[in-house]
Amino acid sequence: MLVYQDLLTGDELLSDSFIYKEIENGMLWEVEGKWVVKGSCDVDIGANPSAEGGEEDEGVDDTAVKVVDIVDTFRLQEQPPFDKKQFVTYMKRYIKLLTPKLEDEKQALFKKHIEGATKFLLSKISDLQFFVGESMHDDGSMVFAYYKDGATDPTFLYFPFALKEIKC
Repeated sequence: MLVYQDLLTGDELLSDSFIYKEIENGMLWEVEGKWVVKGSCDVDIGANPSAEGGEEDEGVDDTAVKVVDIVDTFRLQEQPPFDKKQFVTYMKRYIKLLTPKLEDEKQALFKKHIEGATKFLLSKISDLQFFVGESMHDDGSMVFAYYKDGATDPTFLYFPFALKEIKC
């Protein structure tokens, strides 16, 4: 199994169990998330509780909650939304922090195409949810989520150049 860590913070943000699609000249990965139920589950063993003198619910603690698989698996922390000006400020700082950590070849590609990816994200800014890794470090990579037209499950966007592949 491969885990993808943030180059800047070391937070685990994704794994190869989630299929991605490259978009925006490889500057972004698009990953489909799913709402899942986490916690207790209802198991029907075929017994009739009323016939056996049982009450409707014999004190079972029902702690089932709906979560998004990617957010839950990697303990992503949602952040307040950005407006366009805040987002551009974040991206400038992020590019400045990330660029020196990339190999020369990747640096050139990153510099060439990051503007297009930034414009793509800006075009969706009002629809995006913003997440950071578990450490909630200010200088970490952001993970973005939005709902495509008519979708009930979120789509996540990652900066792949900021991810380091780790074999588990």
